[in-house]
Amino acid sequence: MAMASIFSRLPLFLVHGLVWVLLGLMLLVFSPLNMNVTLPAEFWIKQGILFCLWIGAFYINILIWVPKFLFENKINLFVLSAFGTTLVVIALIWLTEYSLNLPTLMHQAFHPEKHIPGESKSVPLWALTFPFFSTLMALGIGTTIAAVQKSQKDTLLRQEEALLRKTLEQQRTNSELSFLKAQINPHFFFNTLNNIYALTMLNVESSRQALLKLSRMMRYVLYDTQKDMVLLSQEIAFIQDYIELMQLRLTDKVEISFQKPTPLRDVQIAPMILLPFVENAFKHGVSSLHASRISIALQQQPGQLEVKVRNTMFSEQNKSLEQGNGIGLVNTRRRLDLLYPDHYNLSVAEDTTQHEYLVHLTLDLS
Repeated sequence: MAMASIFSRLPLFLVHGLVWVLLGLMLLVFSPLNMNVTLPAEFWIKQGILFCLWIGAFYINILIWVPKFLFENKINLFVLSAFGTTLVVIALIWLTEYSLNLPTLMHQAFHPEKHIPGESKSVPLWALTFPFFSTLMALGIGTTIAAVQKSQKDTLLRQEEALLRKTLEQQRTNSELSFLKAQINPHFFFNTLNNIYALTMLNVESSRQALLKLSRMMRYVLYDTQKDMVLLSQEIAFIQDYIELMQLRLTDKVEISFQKPTPLRDVQIAPMILLPFVENAFKHGVSSLHASRISIALQQQPGQLEVKVRNTMFSEQNKSLEQGNGIGLVNTRRRLDLLYPDHYNLSVAEDTTQHEYLVHLTLDLS
């Protein structure tokens, strides 16, 4: 683990350089160096060949055996390939020592008094233990480096994929929110202008007041709602203007109650997220023939806003609020899904005993 930690912090070329320095030091440390003995040139030739074999085995392992077998979860094939590579290195070293007559030359260098001219020494098996285990170590280091590299690449790839998914999801969400907001605004003005048009037939002065209120509301819609969030006080002021605008055309048969949070704690909220509930109350809860009532209550708890909108239910208006012709509630639910996922609860119910529709929204604004 310590070696893997070191490898993960260094550039690749430095890691490989450290490996070759380590293997080169092994060749020197485990060489029979002695000030009173002159080693034959053939010994250093063999050491150079061993070093080159280590390099070859190292790169064959990290370029072929590890990606082809180990990373493909073919563990048995990987072990056989690594062990086979080690045996090939040992066989080539044995052939090198035999062809260079190195055992005889080394015996002559260390025991000149015991050397018999013409005598030939064979390569002892114990002499092959060092290249055997050192080759396995070189393969182990290479496997560790390859595994660390793959882990880093996989981590980087996952991070890039996660960032790409997050970016695409954010772009999709922003596009969908812009589309929904573009639908809500014309929907609101379409209904409001129809109401003012109807009011001009009844009372010109009231219609003028309505136009002034509408211009103030338009400034809110055109400018403030372009932000992702607005203050709750702004949203409440907008709803109050809307209610007063609607009251201008209503008769005394309609009872309207609007309750604001007291005291009001200003928090950030998505613009025009509450308007569709109020719109639908006026659309479905007002009758020109029967007494009707609309109750809009906003209450605040720490980090939470609760909205209850009640309106009279008439038998001739027996459609569910979310099955009507309007698009307000459908879009609002979708906006809530996008802006407050898992942070809201919305229910639309019919209270037949009280002949009322009830829209109940609990919104987490913490």
